[in-house]
Amino acid sequence: MRRSMRLVSWRWATPEAQAVLATRNLASILKYYRRVHGSSQVQTGELLGYDKTYVSALELGKRQLSDVGSLRHVAEKLALPAHVLGVTDPADTDHRSMIQFGASTVRLAEVARQCGHAAEAVAELWPLVARLEARARDGGTERDALRLLAQARMSLGTALGNVLPEERLATAAHWTAKSVDVVRAFDDQVLIASALRMHGNELRKAGLIGAAVDRLTRAAAIAPSPEDRAAVLPLLARAAGALGNAVLFDHTVREAHQLLDSVEHTSLVNPSALYEIRLRGLVSTSRTREAIRHAESAPPAPTIAVAPQWRVIELITTGRVRLLAGDSRGAAQLLATAVREARAQRLPHQLQRVQRATAGKLPDTHDAATHALAQLRTEIAA
Repeated sequence: MRRSMRLVSWRWATPEAQAVLATRNLASILKYYRRVHGSSQVQTGELLGYDKTYVSALELGKRQLSDVGSLRHVAEKLALPAHVLGVTDPADTDHRSMIQFGASTVRLAEVARQCGHAAEAVAELWPLVARLEARARDGGTERDALRLLAQARMSLGTALGNVLPEERLATAAHWTAKSVDVVRAFDDQVLIASALRMHGNELRKAGLIGAAVDRLTRAAAIAPSPEDRAAVLPLLARAAGALGNAVLFDHTVREAHQLLDSVEHTSLVNPSALYEIRLRGLVSTSRTREAIRHAESAPPAPTIAVAPQWRVIELITTGRVRLLAGDSRGAAQLLATAVREARAQRLPHQLQRVQRATAGKLPDTHDAATHALAQLRTEIAA
């Protein structure tokens, strides 16, 4: 019940609601509100403090509200921004300015994360998300605010997924899940696929592999273009490998490679990223010998500037395979570099991957990773 009530309260964000609100006609707005909420004129009157006859007169256009106080009162009770009913509200004007600049904040935070500055991205996104959530709690559920809220939650969750240690990665998945809740109000397949993709990846990192495969499979199924599907497939391949599903892993990697020639390369969709994903997936699906043979081949030349964290991920995966092949010296060099870079970029999750890979095998590298992780935990706690 609580969930359904929450979704109903956000019906103002739907395209149909936006068309009604654009009329600025109180009669149409009241009728739409009652239809969506399944409320009678008596119930709506009780909400507004009017009797049934007066609500009926407003809906029929026989009575008009013209004073600012009454219009502001109705807007507040119906969870509408006051400007929809023609009321100039300084707070609402300030909020609309925040919406305009908030979109830039999300874009810049994403650039910062991709450049290896996820902690700075979190610092930029957190105040924006807090203000938008407060607005939603107060009934501000206009479409542009909710869309920005969904995008900000996605970016915040993804950035947190870089800077939190494994035992706290559920927090990152929590924020991306909240973005999925919002995008259901929009008839926008690109936005929905993006939310499911980012949420699925954070679920995988949090260890909820089955749920991750489910979300990522859905994201791939509804992706409206080859580019959107290509953005999902590398993450789905990772999740399938982590699940130990060799059939799904092989199929997904194969399709991802097929799309490389027809879509623009990104930090995920490029030969270098797929090389690392294949290495890790082969190990996860118990095909160690094949992984070792794959690692012996030269990695493909980069076709795009890769985010710094991807370099760390590749170093760890390749180092792990070197260990499996018996090359302790080569593995130690790769993993020591990974520790230094993961510490510099504040990537605790990657340090924990090094810990697992080196436990009982490379004590010096294991100790270095443990020390770096302890430093990051102190910073996070502060």
